Amino acid sequence: MIQKIVRKVRSERDKLVKNRMPFWFYKSGFLSGIYYAFFHPGFRREHKGVLSGKVKHLQVARLDKANYFMLVRNTHRLEKGLLMRPRRDVFAADYITETIDCYLGVVKASTSKADNEQIKWFTDVISEYFSVVQTHPVIDKEKKKFLDFINQNPSKVKNTSIPYFRDHQNFSTISYDDFYKLSRQRRSVRWFLDKPVPRELVDKAILAAIQAPSACNRQPFSYRVIDDKKMVEEAVILPMGTKGYANSIQTFIIVVGNLEAYFDERDRHLIYIDASLANMSLMLALETLGLSSCPINWPDIEEREAKMSDFLNLEPYERPIMCIGIGYPDPDGMVAYSEKRDLENIRKYN
Repeated sequence: MIQKIVRKVRSERDKLVKNRMPFWFYKSGFLSGIYYAFFHPGFRREHKGVLSGKVKHLQVARLDKANYFMLVRNTHRLEKGLLMRPRRDVFAADYITETIDCYLGVVKASTSKADNEQIKWFTDVISEYFSVVQTHPVIDKEKKKFLDFINQNPSKVKNTSIPYFRDHQNFSTISYDDFYKLSRQRRSVRWFLDKPVPRELVDKAILAAIQAPSACNRQPFSYRVIDDKKMVEEAVILPMGTKGYANSIQTFIIVVGNLEAYFDERDRHLIYIDASLANMSLMLALETLGLSSCPINWPDIEEREAKMSDFLNLEPYERPIMCIGIGYPDPDGMVAYSEKRDLENIRKYN
């Protein structure tokens, strides 16, 4: 009897919190904050993730002076200054010191050949910047620090990773009709052949995906590719919406956002925006390689977040964004027609 009463009380409380209280608290940011702080836990993991990422970002920048994400962002800011019309004689004086500190820290700490192309980009852009910017007390000091370092570590390759004029002769010849056909061809496939997906094809698709635009080129996401059969079986049941076809998925990709990339709460949504831009390119690329995919929504449900965090051993500032099941499409498997909204209903000018 007591348990029945307790369940009844909890049920009524949940109805109050979910169905009635929002109408009392939604009218201001302050009241909304009270609602989510005391009555609904929906944003607690996001709050922790954003704050953990911010602390990690500041920690690496201030103590280690080797913040990779800050260096990427500032190098891109230098690029924008270099291509500006008209170009200012003096720019970036307010962030060049932290840029050079991070450059020295990141380059000295680098031990992987995989970093070479991006380190070359850092070096080339900073070199070009110092070659064109006019004299300034702060800039002159950092220029000496930078030149002293690269003179001890000279590069044999010319400065090629700098802003450039687009070469129309090297443009793709893909027509709009071909691209539209590919866009129509890509559909969410849920039935795959029992055939392993070669890793080299996955890597090719990811290589195309990471050419997508990203705010200040930070690319605050990673692809966790699961292709071990037992691990795939464990992974595919973590999100919702895979019931009935989970056993068909051959390779499972979990896209993880990294909030360490940001110093301010204002940028917390960029992990979703930037990853989504890349993921669409990834799925289109898979189609060109004879593979298909099914993007799988990742719900912000605490129990599932915790399970995914344990499965991938995520840091507090890393958050799952979405999952993608991939494989060779089964020709005997159907796909949903999924008619899209009419152009007139989804587009407005001015």
